[in-house]
Amino acid sequence: MQSPGLASAARLGWVASVIQCTTVMQGDWEKMLQQNFAFLKAIAHLLVGSLLLCAGLAWAQDAAPAVRAEALGSANLRAAATIESPIVGEIHAGSRYPVIGRSEFYPWLLLGEPASQLPIGWVYETLVTVSGNIQRLPLSLVIVNEPPPTTLPAADIPQPDASATSTPVASSWTVFGSVFGEVNVRHGPGVEYPRAGVAAPGDRFEITGYHTQFPWLRIVYAASANGQAWIARDLLKVSGDIFTTAPVSQARFELPPATATPQVVRAAGIYGGAPVPLDPAFADLGEGLWTLLLENGFDPQTSRFGSLFVLDLQTRQAFTFGDDYAFSGTSLNKIAILARLYETLPAPPTLEMATDILNTMICSENTATNRLLSAVGDGNVWLGAQSVSDFLNRQGWTRSFLTAPFTTIGTPEPPPFPITAPQTSADQVKAQPDFSNQLVASETGALLAALYDCAYGSSHSLGAGFEARECRQLLHVMSNNTVDALLKSGVPAETRVAHKHGWIPDTHGNSALFFTPGGDYVIAMLLFQPDWLDFQESLPLFAEVSRRVYNYFNPQQPFFEEREWTIPDVNSCNYFGDELAVDLLQWQWDD
Repeated sequence: MQSPGLASAARLGWVASVIQCTTVMQGDWEKMLQQNFAFLKAIAHLLVGSLLLCAGLAWAQDAAPAVRAEALGSANLRAAATIESPIVGEIHAGSRYPVIGRSEFYPWLLLGEPASQLPIGWVYETLVTVSGNIQRLPLSLVIVNEPPPTTLPAADIPQPDASATSTPVASSWTVFGSVFGEVNVRHGPGVEYPRAGVAAPGDRFEITGYHTQFPWLRIVYAASANGQAWIARDLLKVSGDIFTTAPVSQARFELPPATATPQVVRAAGIYGGAPVPLDPAFADLGEGLWTLLLENGFDPQTSRFGSLFVLDLQTRQAFTFGDDYAFSGTSLNKIAILARLYETLPAPPTLEMATDILNTMICSENTATNRLLSAVGDGNVWLGAQSVSDFLNRQGWTRSFLTAPFTTIGTPEPPPFPITAPQTSADQVKAQPDFSNQLVASETGALLAALYDCAYGSSHSLGAGFEARECRQLLHVMSNNTVDALLKSGVPAETRVAHKHGWIPDTHGNSALFFTPGGDYVIAMLLFQPDWLDFQESLPLFAEVSRRVYNYFNPQQPFFEEREWTIPDVNSCNYFGDELAVDLLQWQWDD
Protein backbone atom coordinates (compact mmCIF):
# COMPACT_ATOMS: atom_id res chain seq x y z
CA MET A 1 0.00 0.00 0.00
CA GLN A 2 1.31 3.42 -0.88
CA SER A 3 2.11 5.59 2.12
CA PRO A 4 -0.12 8.67 2.53
CA GLY A 5 1.53 11.84 1.31
CA LEU A 6 3.60 10.16 -1.42
CA ALA A 7 3.20 11.44 -4.96
CA SER A 8 1.71 8.84 -7.26
CA ALA A 9 4.09 6.48 -9.01
CA ALA A 10 2.50 7.17 -12.36
CA ARG A 11 3.04 10.91 -12.08
CA LEU A 12 6.61 10.43 -10.91
CA GLY A 13 7.32 7.96 -13.69
CA TRP A 14 6.17 10.57 -16.19
CA VAL A 15 8.37 13.18 -14.51
CA ALA A 16 11.40 10.91 -14.74
CA SER A 17 10.79 10.24 -18.42
CA VAL A 18 10.35 13.92 -19.25
CA ILE A 19 13.59 14.70 -17.40
CA GLN A 20 15.40 11.98 -19.33
CA CYS A 21 14.09 13.28 -22.66
CA THR A 22 14.84 16.94 -21.96
CA THR A 23 18.18 18.41 -23.03
CA VAL A 24 20.29 19.06 -19.94
CA MET A 25 22.46 22.14 -20.08
CA GLN A 26 25.70 22.20 -18.12
CA GLY A 27 25.60 24.26 -14.95
CA ASP A 28 22.63 24.95 -12.71
CA TRP A 29 20.93 21.59 -11.96
CA GLU A 30 18.27 23.18 -9.80
CA LYS A 31 17.16 25.26 -12.76
CA MET A 32 17.13 22.13 -14.88
CA LEU A 33 14.57 20.47 -12.66
CA GLN A 34 12.51 23.62 -12.39
CA GLN A 35 12.35 23.84 -16.17
CA ASN A 36 11.37 20.21 -16.47
CA PHE A 37 8.56 20.48 -13.94
CA ALA A 38 7.23 23.60 -15.60
CA PHE A 39 7.28 21.72 -18.91
CA LEU A 40 5.44 18.85 -17.25
CA LYS A 41 2.77 21.16 -15.88
CA ALA A 42 2.25 22.70 -19.29
CA ILE A 43 1.86 19.23 -20.81
CA ALA A 44 -0.67 18.20 -18.18
CA HIS A 45 -2.79 21.31 -18.71
CA LEU A 46 -2.66 21.66 -22.48
CA LEU A 47 -2.47 18.04 -23.73
CA VAL A 48 -1.20 19.20 -27.08
CA GLY A 49 -0.24 16.06 -28.94
CA SER A 50 2.32 17.68 -31.20
CA LEU A 51 4.36 18.84 -28.20
CA LEU A 52 4.39 15.55 -26.31
CA LEU A 53 7.36 13.65 -27.70
CA CYS A 54 8.99 13.04 -24.32
CA ALA A 55 5.67 12.59 -22.53
CA GLY A 56 4.60 10.12 -25.20
CA LEU A 57 7.58 8.00 -24.31
CA ALA A 58 6.50 8.16 -20.68
CA TRP A 59 2.99 6.94 -21.49
CA ALA A 60 4.51 4.11 -23.51
CA GLN A 61 6.47 3.13 -20.44
CA ASP A 62 3.34 3.09 -18.31
CA ALA A 63 1.77 0.67 -20.77
CA ALA A 64 4.72 -1.72 -20.52
CA PRO A 65 4.80 -4.72 -18.13
CA ALA A 66 4.45 -3.74 -14.48
CA VAL A 67 7.52 -5.70 -13.32
CA ARG A 68 10.97 -4.51 -14.32
CA ALA A 69 14.49 -5.51 -13.34
CA GLU A 70 17.58 -3.29 -13.15
CA ALA A 71 21.02 -4.90 -13.16
CA LEU A 72 23.10 -4.29 -10.03
CA GLY A 73 26.32 -5.11 -11.86
CA SER A 74 27.44 -7.34 -14.70
CA ALA A 75 25.55 -10.63 -14.65
CA ASN A 76 25.13 -13.59 -16.96
CA LEU A 77 21.85 -14.46 -18.64
CA ARG A 78 21.29 -18.19 -18.92
CA ALA A 79 19.19 -20.35 -21.21
CA ALA A 80 17.25 -21.86 -18.31
CA ALA A 81 16.74 -21.28 -14.60
CA THR A 82 19.84 -23.17 -13.46
CA ILE A 83 23.45 -22.21 -12.91
CA GLU A 84 24.54 -25.11 -15.13
CA SER A 85 22.59 -23.92 -18.21
CA PRO A 86 24.47 -22.19 -21.05
CA ILE A 87 25.16 -18.47 -20.92
CA VAL A 88 23.13 -16.69 -23.62
CA GLY A 89 23.92 -13.08 -22.83
CA GLU A 90 25.03 -10.53 -20.26
CA ILE A 91 23.46 -7.53 -18.54
CA HIS A 92 25.29 -4.59 -17.00
CA ALA A 93 24.78 -2.17 -14.12
CA GLY A 94 21.96 0.30 -14.71
CA SER A 95 20.37 -1.57 -17.63
CA ARG A 96 16.62 -2.21 -17.25
CA TYR A 97 14.48 -4.98 -18.69
CA PRO A 98 10.87 -6.16 -18.44
CA VAL A 99 10.42 -9.33 -16.40
CA ILE A 100 8.12 -11.70 -18.29
CA GLY A 101 8.23 -14.86 -16.16
CA ARG A 102 9.60 -16.61 -13.08
CA SER A 103 10.70 -20.06 -12.03
CA GLU A 104 8.35 -22.05 -9.83
CA PHE A 105 11.14 -23.68 -7.82
CA TYR A 106 14.09 -21.29 -7.69
CA PRO A 107 14.56 -17.47 -7.47
CA TRP A 108 15.20 -17.01 -11.19
CA LEU A 109 13.55 -14.39 -13.41
CA LEU A 110 13.00 -14.48 -17.16
CA LEU A 111 13.91 -11.16 -18.80
CA GLY A 112 12.43 -9.87 -22.03
CA GLU A 113 13.76 -7.67 -24.80
CA PRO A 114 12.43 -4.15 -24.00
CA ALA A 115 10.83 -3.50 -27.39
CA SER A 116 9.49 -6.91 -28.43
CA GLN A 117 9.06 -8.54 -24.97
CA LEU A 118 10.66 -11.70 -26.41
CA PRO A 119 12.67 -13.73 -23.86
CA ILE A 120 16.40 -13.00 -23.78
CA GLY A 121 17.50 -15.11 -20.82
CA TRP A 122 17.18 -16.05 -17.16
CA VAL A 123 18.87 -14.13 -14.33
CA TYR A 124 19.22 -14.97 -10.66
CA GLU A 125 16.94 -12.69 -8.64
CA THR A 126 19.60 -11.26 -6.31
CA LEU A 127 21.57 -9.92 -9.26
CA VAL A 128 18.89 -7.36 -10.10
CA THR A 129 16.69 -4.81 -8.38
CA VAL A 130 13.04 -5.58 -9.08
CA SER A 131 10.23 -3.04 -9.20
CA GLY A 132 6.71 -4.46 -9.16
CA ASN A 133 5.11 -7.60 -7.74
CA ILE A 134 6.90 -10.70 -9.04
CA GLN A 135 4.18 -12.92 -7.56
CA ARG A 136 1.91 -11.75 -10.37
CA LEU A 137 4.31 -13.02 -13.02
CA PRO A 138 3.44 -16.23 -14.85
CA LEU A 139 5.43 -19.37 -14.04
CA SER A 140 7.67 -20.33 -16.93
CA LEU A 141 9.83 -23.22 -18.14
CA VAL A 142 11.03 -21.39 -21.25
CA ILE A 143 14.47 -22.35 -22.53
CA VAL A 144 16.08 -19.59 -24.51
CA ASN A 145 17.39 -21.20 -27.68
CA GLU A 146 20.73 -19.51 -28.22
CA PRO A 147 24.11 -21.17 -28.83
CA PRO A 148 26.46 -21.05 -25.83
CA PRO A 149 29.34 -18.57 -26.08
CA THR A 150 32.78 -19.70 -27.05
CA THR A 151 35.24 -20.52 -24.30
CA LEU A 152 37.10 -17.50 -23.01
CA PRO A 153 40.84 -17.50 -23.69
CA ALA A 154 43.10 -18.05 -20.73
CA ALA A 155 44.17 -14.39 -20.84
CA ASP A 156 40.66 -13.35 -19.77
CA ILE A 157 40.88 -15.25 -16.49
CA PRO A 158 41.55 -12.67 -13.73
CA GLN A 159 44.81 -12.99 -11.89
CA PRO A 160 45.47 -11.89 -8.31
CA ASP A 161 46.42 -8.23 -8.16
CA ALA A 162 46.57 -6.86 -4.64
CA SER A 163 47.14 -3.32 -5.93
CA ALA A 164 43.78 -3.28 -7.72
CA THR A 165 41.67 -3.43 -4.57
CA SER A 166 41.74 -2.56 -0.92
CA THR A 167 41.11 -6.24 -0.20
CA PRO A 168 44.44 -8.10 -0.58
CA VAL A 169 44.64 -11.53 -2.21
CA ALA A 170 46.60 -13.97 -0.07
CA SER A 171 49.20 -16.02 -1.90
CA SER A 172 47.74 -19.17 -0.32
CA TRP A 173 44.32 -18.66 -1.90
CA THR A 174 43.62 -21.20 -4.62
CA VAL A 175 40.04 -20.12 -5.36
CA PHE A 176 38.84 -16.54 -4.95
CA GLY A 177 36.23 -14.21 -6.35
CA SER A 178 36.27 -10.55 -7.38
CA VAL A 179 33.04 -8.58 -6.87
CA PHE A 180 31.50 -7.07 -10.02
CA GLY A 181 29.53 -4.29 -8.31
CA GLU A 182 28.20 -3.27 -4.91
CA VAL A 183 26.58 -6.44 -3.55
CA ASN A 184 25.12 -7.85 -0.35
CA VAL A 185 27.04 -10.44 1.63
CA ARG A 186 24.67 -12.72 3.55
CA HIS A 187 24.73 -15.15 6.46
CA GLY A 188 23.36 -17.97 4.32
CA PRO A 189 22.96 -19.01 0.68
CA GLY A 190 19.83 -17.03 -0.14
CA VAL A 191 18.25 -13.60 -0.05
CA GLU A 192 16.10 -14.68 2.91
CA TYR A 193 19.17 -14.65 5.16
CA PRO A 194 20.15 -11.41 6.91
CA ARG A 195 22.86 -9.28 5.41
CA ALA A 196 26.28 -9.73 6.94
CA GLY A 197 27.67 -6.72 5.12
CA VAL A 198 28.17 -5.05 1.75
CA ALA A 199 31.02 -5.66 -0.67
CA ALA A 200 32.31 -2.90 -2.93
CA PRO A 201 33.29 -3.29 -6.59
CA GLY A 202 36.73 -4.88 -6.82
CA ASP A 203 36.68 -6.47 -3.35
CA ARG A 204 38.12 -9.98 -3.42
CA PHE A 205 37.33 -12.91 -1.15
CA GLU A 206 38.69 -16.39 -0.62
CA ILE A 207 36.09 -18.99 -1.61
CA THR A 208 35.90 -21.99 0.73
CA GLY A 209 32.75 -23.75 -0.44
CA TYR A 210 29.85 -23.96 -2.87
CA HIS A 211 26.24 -24.93 -2.32
CA THR A 212 25.14 -28.03 -4.18
CA GLN A 213 21.55 -26.83 -4.71
CA PHE A 214 21.70 -23.05 -4.85
CA PRO A 215 24.03 -20.81 -6.92
CA TRP A 216 25.82 -19.37 -3.87
CA LEU A 217 29.45 -19.48 -2.75
CA ARG A 218 30.82 -19.49 0.80
CA ILE A 219 33.59 -16.96 1.47
CA VAL A 220 35.92 -16.00 4.28
CA TYR A 221 34.38 -12.88 5.83
CA ALA A 222 36.00 -11.38 8.90
CA ALA A 223 33.06 -9.07 9.66
CA SER A 224 30.84 -12.07 10.43
CA ALA A 225 30.95 -13.49 13.94
CA ASN A 226 31.77 -16.98 12.61
CA GLY A 227 34.24 -15.68 10.02
CA GLN A 228 32.30 -16.74 6.94
CA ALA A 229 29.43 -15.59 4.74
CA TRP A 230 27.81 -16.19 1.33
CA ILE A 231 27.64 -14.35 -2.01
CA ALA A 232 25.52 -15.26 -5.04
CA ARG A 233 27.74 -16.97 -7.59
CA ASP A 234 26.98 -14.69 -10.51
CA LEU A 235 28.04 -11.65 -8.48
CA LEU A 236 31.65 -12.82 -8.47
CA LYS A 237 34.23 -13.23 -11.18
CA VAL A 238 35.84 -16.45 -10.01
CA SER A 239 39.47 -17.44 -10.37
CA GLY A 240 40.11 -21.14 -9.83
CA ASP A 241 37.83 -24.17 -9.74
CA ILE A 242 35.03 -23.78 -7.19
CA PHE A 243 34.44 -27.55 -7.28
CA THR A 244 37.77 -28.07 -5.55
CA THR A 245 36.30 -26.29 -2.51
CA ALA A 246 33.96 -27.90 0.03
CA PRO A 247 30.46 -28.88 -1.21
CA VAL A 248 27.70 -27.71 1.14
CA SER A 249 24.27 -29.33 0.94
CA GLN A 250 22.53 -28.41 4.18
CA ALA A 251 19.23 -26.59 3.68
CA ARG A 252 19.17 -24.43 6.80
CA PHE A 253 21.87 -22.37 8.44
CA GLU A 254 21.98 -21.10 11.99
CA LEU A 255 22.79 -17.42 12.22
CA PRO A 256 26.06 -16.54 13.97
CA PRO A 257 25.82 -14.90 17.39
CA ALA A 258 24.61 -11.34 17.13
CA THR A 259 27.17 -8.64 17.72
CA ALA A 260 26.37 -5.34 19.35
CA THR A 261 25.60 -2.64 16.82
CA PRO A 262 26.31 1.04 17.48
CA GLN A 263 23.34 3.32 17.98
CA VAL A 264 22.46 4.99 14.68
CA VAL A 265 19.85 7.56 15.71
CA ARG A 266 21.51 9.86 18.23
CA ALA A 267 20.47 12.81 20.34
CA ALA A 268 22.04 15.99 18.96
CA GLY A 269 23.04 19.18 20.70
CA ILE A 270 22.83 22.63 19.10
CA TYR A 271 25.01 25.71 19.54
CA GLY A 272 27.72 23.51 21.05
CA GLY A 273 25.61 22.49 24.05
CA ALA A 274 25.01 19.00 25.40
CA PRO A 275 22.13 17.10 23.76
CA VAL A 276 18.75 17.17 25.52
CA PRO A 277 17.77 13.57 26.37
CA LEU A 278 15.13 12.24 23.97
CA ASP A 279 11.74 11.28 25.36
CA PRO A 280 10.56 7.82 24.18
CA ALA A 281 8.04 9.10 21.63
CA PHE A 282 10.53 11.44 19.97
CA ALA A 283 13.17 8.70 19.95
CA ASP A 284 10.65 6.34 18.32
CA LEU A 285 10.03 8.96 15.63
CA GLY A 286 13.74 8.99 14.86
CA GLU A 287 13.95 5.19 14.71
CA GLY A 288 10.93 5.08 12.41
CA LEU A 289 12.48 7.60 10.01
CA TRP A 290 15.75 5.68 10.02
CA THR A 291 13.82 2.51 9.09
CA LEU A 292 11.97 4.44 6.37
CA LEU A 293 15.23 5.44 4.70
CA LEU A 294 16.52 1.86 4.89
CA GLU A 295 13.30 0.54 3.35
CA ASN A 296 13.79 2.97 0.48
CA GLY A 297 17.34 1.79 -0.16
CA PHE A 298 19.28 4.60 1.52
CA ASP A 299 21.66 2.60 3.68
CA PRO A 300 25.08 3.83 4.86
CA GLN A 301 26.47 0.30 4.47
CA THR A 302 26.09 0.94 0.74
CA SER A 303 27.16 3.84 -1.47
CA ARG A 304 23.58 5.22 -1.46
CA PHE A 305 22.57 6.78 1.84
CA GLY A 306 21.15 9.84 3.57
CA SER A 307 21.33 12.09 6.60
CA LEU A 308 18.59 13.63 8.73
CA PHE A 309 18.34 16.20 11.53
CA VAL A 310 15.07 16.98 13.37
CA LEU A 311 14.79 19.60 16.13
CA ASP A 312 11.83 20.36 18.39
CA LEU A 313 12.06 24.12 18.91
CA GLN A 314 9.96 23.97 22.09
CA THR A 315 11.76 21.25 24.07
CA ARG A 316 15.13 21.60 22.25
CA GLN A 317 15.24 17.84 21.75
CA ALA A 318 17.00 16.92 18.51
CA PHE A 319 18.03 13.69 16.85
CA THR A 320 20.20 12.97 13.86
CA PHE A 321 21.64 10.14 11.81
CA GLY A 322 24.18 10.21 9.00
CA ASP A 323 25.63 13.36 10.52
CA ASP A 324 29.17 12.03 10.41
CA TYR A 325 29.19 12.48 6.62
CA ALA A 326 29.88 15.71 4.75
CA PHE A 327 27.64 16.33 1.73
CA SER A 328 27.92 18.80 -1.10
CA GLY A 329 26.50 22.06 0.21
CA THR A 330 24.54 22.61 -3.05
CA SER A 331 22.36 25.69 -2.61
CA LEU A 332 21.59 24.93 1.04
CA ASN A 333 24.70 26.92 1.97
CA LYS A 334 22.98 29.98 0.51
CA ILE A 335 21.22 30.21 3.89
CA ALA A 336 24.64 30.90 5.42
CA ILE A 337 25.38 33.44 2.67
CA LEU A 338 22.17 35.30 3.45
CA ALA A 339 22.85 35.20 7.19
CA ARG A 340 26.34 36.59 6.68
CA LEU A 341 24.92 39.34 4.44
CA TYR A 342 22.39 40.41 7.08
CA GLU A 343 25.12 40.40 9.71
CA THR A 344 26.90 43.10 7.69
CA LEU A 345 23.90 45.23 6.68
CA PRO A 346 23.69 48.53 8.59
CA ALA A 347 20.34 49.38 6.97
CA PRO A 348 17.65 47.69 4.87
CA PRO A 349 18.90 46.42 1.49
CA THR A 350 18.65 48.49 -1.65
CA LEU A 351 16.16 47.46 -4.33
CA GLU A 352 18.97 45.94 -6.39
CA MET A 353 20.23 43.91 -3.44
CA ALA A 354 16.68 42.92 -2.43
CA THR A 355 16.19 41.53 -5.94
CA ASP A 356 19.43 39.57 -5.67
CA ILE A 357 18.35 38.20 -2.26
CA LEU A 358 15.08 36.88 -3.66
CA ASN A 359 16.65 35.54 -6.84
CA THR A 360 19.24 33.76 -4.71
CA MET A 361 16.93 32.21 -2.14
CA ILE A 362 13.85 31.49 -4.28
CA CYS A 363 15.12 31.19 -7.86
CA SER A 364 18.49 29.78 -6.65
CA GLU A 365 20.18 31.95 -9.28
CA ASN A 366 23.96 31.68 -9.05
CA THR A 367 24.85 35.01 -10.62
CA ALA A 368 22.75 36.83 -8.02
CA THR A 369 24.33 34.68 -5.32
CA ASN A 370 27.82 35.69 -6.36
CA ARG A 371 26.86 39.37 -6.23
CA LEU A 372 25.84 38.83 -2.59
CA LEU A 373 29.18 37.12 -1.95
CA SER A 374 30.93 40.09 -3.50
CA ALA A 375 28.96 42.41 -1.21
CA VAL A 376 30.20 40.63 1.94
CA GLY A 377 33.72 40.30 0.50
CA ASP A 378 34.33 44.04 -0.01
CA GLY A 379 33.89 43.65 -3.76
CA ASN A 380 35.72 40.32 -4.11
CA VAL A 381 33.59 37.20 -4.53
CA TRP A 382 36.33 34.86 -3.28
CA LEU A 383 36.81 36.88 -0.10
CA GLY A 384 33.03 36.79 0.28
CA ALA A 385 33.02 32.99 0.20
CA GLN A 386 35.78 32.92 2.81
CA SER A 387 33.76 35.37 4.90
CA VAL A 388 30.85 32.91 4.92
CA SER A 389 33.15 30.12 6.12
CA ASP A 390 34.49 32.41 8.85
CA PHE A 391 30.91 33.15 9.94
CA LEU A 392 30.12 29.42 10.20
CA ASN A 393 33.30 28.80 12.19
CA ARG A 394 32.49 31.61 14.62
CA GLN A 395 29.17 29.91 15.34
CA GLY A 396 30.93 26.61 16.06
CA TRP A 397 29.79 24.93 12.82
CA THR A 398 33.21 23.71 11.78
CA ARG A 399 32.14 20.93 9.41
CA SER A 400 30.41 23.27 6.94
CA PHE A 401 32.20 25.74 4.68
CA LEU A 402 32.23 27.65 1.40
CA THR A 403 35.56 28.57 -0.18
CA ALA A 404 34.61 29.48 -3.76
CA PRO A 405 31.80 31.29 -5.62
CA PHE A 406 29.02 29.40 -7.36
CA THR A 407 29.40 28.25 -10.95
CA THR A 408 28.13 30.67 -13.61
CA ILE A 409 28.53 31.10 -17.34
CA GLY A 410 31.66 33.03 -18.33
CA THR A 411 35.23 33.34 -17.13
CA PRO A 412 35.38 33.45 -13.32
CA GLU A 413 37.34 36.07 -11.45
CA PRO A 414 40.67 34.50 -10.39
CA PRO A 415 41.07 33.92 -6.64
CA PRO A 416 43.42 36.32 -4.83
CA PHE A 417 44.91 33.45 -2.82
CA PRO A 418 45.33 29.65 -3.11
CA ILE A 419 42.06 27.79 -2.55
CA THR A 420 42.23 24.73 -0.31
CA ALA A 421 39.51 22.47 1.06
CA PRO A 422 39.34 22.55 4.86
CA GLN A 423 39.83 19.17 6.50
CA THR A 424 36.99 18.65 8.96
CA SER A 425 36.03 15.96 11.46
CA ALA A 426 33.32 14.69 9.07
CA ASP A 427 33.83 11.90 6.55
CA GLN A 428 34.68 13.91 3.41
CA VAL A 429 34.90 10.92 1.08
CA LYS A 430 31.79 8.72 1.17
CA ALA A 431 29.27 11.26 -0.24
CA GLN A 432 31.84 12.67 -2.69
CA PRO A 433 31.23 16.24 -1.49
CA ASP A 434 32.08 19.32 -3.48
CA PHE A 435 35.68 20.42 -2.95
CA SER A 436 34.71 23.97 -1.97
CA ASN A 437 31.10 23.72 -0.72
CA GLN A 438 30.25 21.27 2.06
CA LEU A 439 27.91 20.89 5.03
CA VAL A 440 26.46 18.39 7.47
CA ALA A 441 22.73 18.13 8.18
CA SER A 442 22.85 19.14 11.85
CA GLU A 443 24.71 22.40 11.15
CA THR A 444 22.40 23.68 8.42
CA GLY A 445 19.50 22.78 10.70
CA ALA A 446 21.08 24.54 13.68
CA LEU A 447 21.49 27.70 11.56
CA LEU A 448 17.73 27.78 10.96
CA ALA A 449 17.15 27.28 14.69
CA ALA A 450 19.48 30.19 15.49
CA LEU A 451 17.60 32.44 13.06
CA TYR A 452 14.32 31.39 14.69
CA ASP A 453 15.66 32.26 18.14
CA CYS A 454 16.94 35.58 16.83
CA ALA A 455 13.58 36.40 15.25
CA TYR A 456 11.21 35.31 18.00
CA GLY A 457 13.20 34.51 21.16
CA SER A 458 14.50 36.54 24.05
CA SER A 459 18.08 35.63 23.21
CA HIS A 460 20.07 34.03 20.43
CA SER A 461 23.56 32.76 19.64
CA LEU A 462 24.30 34.62 16.40
CA GLY A 463 26.01 37.63 17.96
CA ALA A 464 25.56 41.38 18.07
CA GLY A 465 25.42 41.77 14.30
CA PHE A 466 21.85 40.42 14.19
CA GLU A 467 18.65 42.17 15.21
CA ALA A 468 15.29 40.47 15.59
CA ARG A 469 13.76 42.46 12.72
CA GLU A 470 16.59 41.35 10.40
CA CYS A 471 16.10 37.69 11.29
CA ARG A 472 12.34 37.98 10.80
CA GLN A 473 12.91 39.48 7.38
CA LEU A 474 15.39 36.75 6.48
CA LEU A 475 12.86 34.04 7.46
CA HIS A 476 10.16 35.93 5.60
CA VAL A 477 12.21 35.63 2.41
CA MET A 478 12.54 31.86 2.81
CA SER A 479 8.85 31.53 3.68
CA ASN A 480 8.08 32.85 0.20
CA ASN A 481 10.04 30.07 -1.51
CA THR A 482 7.75 28.91 -4.32
CA VAL A 483 9.31 25.44 -4.57
CA ASP A 484 6.48 23.37 -3.10
CA ALA A 485 8.20 19.97 -3.36
CA LEU A 486 10.69 18.16 -1.08
CA LEU A 487 9.93 18.59 2.65
CA LYS A 488 7.26 21.22 2.09
CA SER A 489 5.03 18.83 0.16
CA GLY A 490 4.65 16.63 3.25
CA VAL A 491 2.57 19.18 5.17
CA PRO A 492 -0.76 20.92 4.48
CA ALA A 493 -0.46 23.54 1.75
CA GLU A 494 -1.34 26.41 4.08
CA THR A 495 1.52 25.64 6.49
CA ARG A 496 4.19 28.31 6.73
CA VAL A 497 7.56 26.78 5.83
CA ALA A 498 10.79 28.81 5.66
CA HIS A 499 13.11 26.64 3.59
CA LYS A 500 15.91 26.41 1.05
CA HIS A 501 16.22 23.68 -1.55
CA GLY A 502 19.38 22.46 -3.25
CA TRP A 503 20.39 19.68 -5.61
CA ILE A 504 23.10 18.52 -7.97
CA PRO A 505 23.10 15.24 -9.93
CA ASP A 506 24.16 13.01 -7.01
CA THR A 507 22.87 14.96 -3.98
CA HIS A 508 19.42 16.32 -3.11
CA GLY A 509 18.86 18.44 0.00
CA ASN A 510 16.33 20.55 1.84
CA SER A 511 16.59 22.52 5.08
CA ALA A 512 13.29 23.80 6.48
CA LEU A 513 11.72 25.56 9.45
CA PHE A 514 8.04 24.63 10.04
CA PHE A 515 5.45 26.75 11.85
CA THR A 516 2.58 24.40 12.80
CA PRO A 517 -0.34 24.43 15.27
CA GLY A 518 1.24 21.69 17.37
CA GLY A 519 4.67 23.28 17.57
CA ASP A 520 7.52 24.66 15.49
CA TYR A 521 10.40 22.46 14.37
CA VAL A 522 13.33 22.14 11.97
CA ILE A 523 14.13 19.37 9.48
CA ALA A 524 17.36 19.17 7.48
CA MET A 525 17.66 16.22 5.10
CA LEU A 526 20.18 15.11 2.47
CA LEU A 527 20.18 12.10 0.14
CA PHE A 528 23.10 10.83 -1.94
CA GLN A 529 23.60 8.30 -4.72
CA PRO A 530 26.77 8.17 -6.83
CA ASP A 531 26.53 9.76 -10.29
CA TRP A 532 22.77 10.31 -10.43
CA LEU A 533 19.98 10.35 -7.82
CA ASP A 534 16.57 9.91 -9.40
CA PHE A 535 14.00 12.53 -8.40
CA GLN A 536 11.38 9.81 -8.79
CA GLU A 537 12.89 8.21 -5.68
CA SER A 538 14.01 11.22 -3.65
CA LEU A 539 10.99 13.55 -3.85
CA PRO A 540 8.45 11.11 -2.36
CA LEU A 541 10.87 10.21 0.43
CA PHE A 542 11.38 13.85 1.41
CA ALA A 543 7.59 14.27 1.49
CA GLU A 544 6.99 11.15 3.58
CA VAL A 545 9.67 12.05 6.14
CA SER A 546 8.12 15.49 6.48
CA ARG A 547 4.59 14.10 6.78
CA ARG A 548 5.57 11.78 9.62
CA VAL A 549 7.29 14.58 11.54
CA TYR A 550 4.26 16.86 11.03
CA ASN A 551 1.93 14.17 12.39
CA TYR A 552 4.16 13.70 15.43
CA PHE A 553 3.77 17.39 16.29
CA ASN A 554 0.10 17.54 15.28
CA PRO A 555 -1.52 14.26 16.40
CA GLN A 556 -4.93 15.91 16.73
CA GLN A 557 -4.81 17.23 13.15
CA PRO A 558 -2.76 14.63 11.25
CA PHE A 559 -2.01 15.07 7.56
CA PHE A 560 -2.88 12.02 5.49
CA GLU A 561 -3.75 13.47 2.11
CA GLU A 562 -1.63 13.16 -0.97
CA ARG A 563 -1.38 16.63 -2.42
CA GLU A 564 0.02 18.13 -5.58
CA TRP A 565 3.42 19.79 -5.44
CA THR A 566 5.05 22.25 -7.80
CA ILE A 567 8.46 23.47 -8.88
CA PRO A 568 7.94 26.70 -10.86
CA ASP A 569 9.46 27.52 -14.22
CA VAL A 570 12.90 29.00 -13.65
CA ASN A 571 12.60 31.15 -16.78
CA SER A 572 9.85 33.18 -15.16
CA CYS A 573 11.61 33.42 -11.78
CA ASN A 574 12.89 37.00 -11.51
CA TYR A 575 11.93 39.29 -8.65
CA PHE A 576 13.09 42.57 -10.19
CA GLY A 577 10.41 45.14 -9.40
CA ASP A 578 8.32 42.54 -7.59
CA GLU A 579 6.22 43.66 -4.63
CA LEU A 580 8.16 41.31 -2.35
CA ALA A 581 11.45 42.98 -3.36
CA VAL A 582 9.98 46.38 -2.56
CA ASP A 583 8.83 45.07 0.83
CA LEU A 584 12.41 44.17 1.75
CA LEU A 585 13.40 47.83 1.64
CA GLN A 586 12.13 48.19 5.20
CA TRP A 587 12.72 46.23 8.38
CA GLN A 588 9.53 44.44 9.37
CA TRP A 589 7.87 41.03 9.21
CA ASP A 590 6.43 39.89 12.50
CA ASP A 591 4.70 36.83 10.98
